[in-house]
Amino acid sequence: MKSAEYFRTAETLMPGGVSSPVRAIKPYPFYTKEASGSHITTVDGDDLIDCCLAYGPLILGHAHPEIKAAIENQLEKGWLYGTPAPIEPAYASLLTRDHPGMDMIRFVSSGSEATMAAIRLARGFTGKKEIIKVEGGFHGAHDAVLVKAGSGATTLGIPDSAGVLPEVVGKTRQVPYNDLEALEALVSKNSDVAAFIIEPVMGNIGPVLPEPGYLAGVREITRSHDILLIFDEVITGYRLGIGGAQVYYNVKPDLTTLGKIIGGGLPIGAFGGRREIMEQIAPSGPVYNAGTYSGNPLSLSAGMAIIQYLHRNREMYRELAAKARQIAESAADTRFGSAVSLGSMFKFFFRQQPPKNYTEVKECDTAAFRIFWEKMLGKGVFLPPSQFETNFLSSAHGEKEIEIICTAYRECLSV
Repeated sequence: MKSAEYFRTAETLMPGGVSSPVRAIKPYPFYTKEASGSHITTVDGDDLIDCCLAYGPLILGHAHPEIKAAIENQLEKGWLYGTPAPIEPAYASLLTRDHPGMDMIRFVSSGSEATMAAIRLARGFTGKKEIIKVEGGFHGAHDAVLVKAGSGATTLGIPDSAGVLPEVVGKTRQVPYNDLEALEALVSKNSDVAAFIIEPVMGNIGPVLPEPGYLAGVREITRSHDILLIFDEVITGYRLGIGGAQVYYNVKPDLTTLGKIIGGGLPIGAFGGRREIMEQIAPSGPVYNAGTYSGNPLSLSAGMAIIQYLHRNREMYRELAAKARQIAESAADTRFGSAVSLGSMFKFFFRQQPPKNYTEVKECDTAAFRIFWEKMLGKGVFLPPSQFETNFLSSAHGEKEIEIICTAYRECLSV
């Protein structure tokens, strides 16, 4: 097997043989030769329907011709300037118009960088030191948010990675998702909280959906205690629709972070918010943020092309949601667990009821998921290789692919 050969070499050159831990599939990951539409082809010649889609960015599928044309057009003009380019204000205008919580925006190079900068900005703007996150919420691989899930809202944060200093995460508190009482109890006793950062829909362990009124309640509590609300929409941005979760649920945050889809498949991140807050970012204000690749014209060109496409084809969101529901319904008649879908995101949880928070997600049978995942791969369907990652659909998933996926779910969950 060529994949096994590649991995044996990679293990000697790269930690774990991969560039990101989730790709470390045992005994070895398959290696992709090429991808188009909703399919990827491995170096071993396997054709797979892709429901991972690079963990979310590829809402139009692989190698979409309009995105490819935008990239090729920019390549002819150069792909890195280190100076402002006309596409920056044009794209900034488009993104801020789409998001009620954004008056201004700063482009960066990854979702992790966006959340890190947003947290720094919240502290700089408010003069407060602590932040709150949701247990199990993922906001990138930077120190302030790498906190052990379940370390508790009333105790000091405990690092979730070697090399993260306890005194850094000691300023990070946690509350359960879908629990307004816990949030209110924490902030009512703590006047030093700068921000509450939250995935409005928990994507990295889900999708785990907000209960009715939860996000509106979060907005009310944070506002009443003078705490900035940061919506981490790296996953939900343009995935749930134009304007992301803040439009879908009609809740306006103070700051928003974006990534994934807004880069059209190329590296990107962005954070934005109320004008008075964003004007604290250097060079306008004292909160420092900089990056050589920030506002990269190649990423912005690909991103602007995909967002303009989504504006012209808004009906695809309804179609994608219907297809995700169809897949979830195909998995519903089983005693092994429960299926969830929202927009073009879906997941089968090996737990009898859909989870409402991280504690309930952790109750899922991960051994059963592993067996299921391998069976699905054998049927030609590639799902994210973790019970704790969301599945995605793209506009390239046609009726044929959806029927194959549904049949595979029924067959792989029947025994």
